[in-house]
Amino acid sequence: MRMRPTLSWTPTEELPQSTTDLQSVADALAAGGALVLSGAGISTESGIPDYRGEGGSLSRHTPMLYQDFTGSARARRRYWARSHLGWRAFGRARPNAGHRATAAFGRHGLLSGVITQNVDGLHQAAGSEGVVELHGSLERVVCLGCGVLTSRNEVARRLEEANPDFAPVAAGINPDGDADLSDGQVGDFQVVPCAHCGGILKPDVVFFGEAVSPHRVEQCRELVRAADSLLVLGSSLTVMSGLRFVRQAAEAGKPVLIINRDVTRGDRHAVARIELELGPALTAVADRLGIPVDRAALPHRPTG
Repeated sequence: MRMRPTLSWTPTEELPQSTTDLQSVADALAAGGALVLSGAGISTESGIPDYRGEGGSLSRHTPMLYQDFTGSARARRRYWARSHLGWRAFGRARPNAGHRATAAFGRHGLLSGVITQNVDGLHQAAGSEGVVELHGSLERVVCLGCGVLTSRNEVARRLEEANPDFAPVAAGINPDGDADLSDGQVGDFQVVPCAHCGGILKPDVVFFGEAVSPHRVEQCRELVRAADSLLVLGSSLTVMSGLRFVRQAAEAGKPVLIINRDVTRGDRHAVARIELELGPALTAVADRLGIPVDRAALPHRPTG
């Protein structure tokens, strides 16, 4: 059965009131063993829009479905043209204060791990180690035929060579690295095949309609089992891929704390939802705990 993207979620019950008090977050981090689950909201301050927040990309853009990508050469041409252009801008994104504070918490031994729903690599660029990328990473490309992984920069180089005059102006960039282009702008963009077997190339990310691998899900479940608390950063928890870990933590009696500007599907499982911008909020928590956060711009992946 084909799955459509979950565009919105409407509460069917009265949810707990949000707060701006960060003390519960500071206490959970100070106790150690906190597991971070991050979503698109932590990267908005790096210039990458989220899906469902105010002005989120789903209000104007439907992401590529896995079934469409695998079943249609035209869909793949459209996707790769938009993704290739988006990668040029996406690859220039830098970690923001929220990423840097999260990395600082990890360096000081306060975190048991980091799970991210994002595909942008910004947690790692900020210095977080052992990050589990629930939905994969745009920095890798996988062949659907032989399974060989290739760096995105190498595929980008090949696409540049195949499309030397491709330089449209995008209307916007989306959280999955896809740029907003019309069919006319896509034109006759040339898609490159796998250099090893000639198969279909796909970014090593989980598309809508595609399941997260059972191995990765179990890896995350194990992290939840080992954690003392769960700190959700910038996720609406609209889709089950992240919500299931919130439910697991709550059912195990582990405190769930959510920092997000809007209501989330996990609010009823949380001891608190803090309605603040993530960068300033996490920096304030770090200051409260006496943990220095590197506020300087950090290098990110090369895009050439």
